[in-house]
Amino acid sequence: MKFLQHIPSILKNKYLLSGVAFLVWIFFFDPKDIPSSINRIQTYKKLQQTELHLSKQIGETTKDLDLLKTNPQTIEKYARENYMMKKDNEDLFIINPTAEGK
Repeated sequence: MKFLQHIPSILKNKYLLSGVAFLVWIFFFDPKDIPSSINRIQTYKKLQQTELHLSKQIGETTKDLDLLKTNPQTIEKYARENYMMKKDNEDLFIINPTAEGK
């Protein structure tokens, strides 16, 4: 019991020891610990940004689809740009842009 006399009385306090044990449990061992919560919040923010981006893309795509359904000039433009289609009396020149510095 001599070694217990050298320990400061603040470290013998049962409330302090139980509080420290509780904090260690909450920060590291609990299923809802702090690092996991931070990771979940970051993932949630990324998913929200992805949702906004995809909803913008859906809006643009539906607008393009409506134009394709109603406007013949839009259909012709879409076929020329995406499928390289041309009329019988036309020549088609395809120019591929080159990367700078090559």
